Amino acid sequence: MSQFWIYFQIGLKHVLDIHAYDHVLFLIALTVPYTFKDWKRILLLVSVFTIGHTVALLLSVFGIIAVKVNIVEFLIPITILITALYHLFTAGKAAKNDGVNVIFFVTLFFGIIHGLGFSNYFKTILGGSATSKLLPLGEFALGIEVAQLVVVFIALIISYIVQTVFRFSKRDWALVMSAFIIGVVIPMIIDSPIWNR
Repeated sequence: MSQFWIYFQIGLKHVLDIHAYDHVLFLIALTVPYTFKDWKRILLLVSVFTIGHTVALLLSVFGIIAVKVNIVEFLIPITILITALYHLFTAGKAAKNDGVNVIFFVTLFFGIIHGLGFSNYFKTILGGSATSKLLPLGEFALGIEVAQLVVVFIALIISYIVQTVFRFSKRDWALVMSAFIIGVVIPMIIDSPIWNR
């Protein structure tokens, strides 16, 4: 049971780490256009992201895939930028909220990229046989999912307050937050180690 809490807490801290806020930034960018009434869609998006994240860790831990850290560290802010730009240009436009569409596949792919960003560290804390890696990976994924839901819930509360108390329209909220995220992520891209080749 104590091992469960170890990997579960690593998952929680991975998302909620104040020094590695890229994960939180992506989640905010992902949920900007939604409100509490869209909770099923949000839950599905967050879970799809977790699945992508876990698949990447699985492939990395078992040595199936290996990507240079510099490339992944560059791609992570790019995923945030693309998500924020998408919501900036689609703010206020009616979206199809039913069914699985391209957003889910993009979210899955972005989850894979974010998972690769954590794969080297995760491999160092794991040891033993292949079968002994599956349970910690599941425990870690559960911690990731819970932390992501906490972040999304807080983002939705802030969104609700801004839209009801301060009378922001849903469109204006999406525009302001998307622009803010873009402003935060561009320096991350500029400062990426990939340019130091």
